[in-house]
Amino acid sequence: MTTHPSQYSRHPITARRACLAAAFALALSACAAPSVKPSAAPPNAADAAMAVADPLQRLRLLCGKAYVGRIVTDTPKSADDPFAGKRLVMHVRECTGDAIRVPFHVGDDRSRTWVFTEHDGKLRLKHDHRHADGSDDALTMYGGDQRADTAYGRYEFPADDYSKTMFRNQGREVSVPNVWAIEIDDKRFVYELARPGRLFRVEFDLTRPVPAPPPPWGD
Repeated sequence: MTTHPSQYSRHPITARRACLAAAFALALSACAAPSVKPSAAPPNAADAAMAVADPLQRLRLLCGKAYVGRIVTDTPKSADDPFAGKRLVMHVRECTGDAIRVPFHVGDDRSRTWVFTEHDGKLRLKHDHRHADGSDDALTMYGGDQRADTAYGRYEFPADDYSKTMFRNQGREVSVPNVWAIEIDDKRFVYELARPGRLFRVEFDLTRPVPAPPPPWGD
């Protein structure tokens, strides 16, 4: 078939319109290209509140409430395990401007209280241990400051120098490398003790508050 030399120049306006339409379609296609999506938002209001809160604020949201826990890891188990078969209850009992005290009841034993405070923008965890008459236990106020390189929602506390010295003086050399940790979200609170050869974790269900237990020893 012979092509007439003026076939493509016969209707210059029509050709120009076709070119403009093609360019416009290409521009629309570029605008419609997928964009980078922002990070997923927390799935519900409770998670959103947690996401903007500092560690102490997260605990303050639980103030006045008590929760039952269960042991999820306890290795190695010992024959004289003080937690075995006992009802475990944490009570976020006292919330002041710079401290939160959380008694940890093990059956009828009310000797333990976790003490959370803030120092230089970091959370500090201490263990206040008392006898039934309220006097201090030989091992008390041990703990450490929050380690910075931990994941969101988890806070680790390696034993500080005060604690290490106390452990050595009390013949508890095994406890010198202790690292305590807590994990918290809208459904659970986890307390953990870890060291070489030892891991203990107890998990509390934050969706089911229980009646507050009696005061800890010494209060």
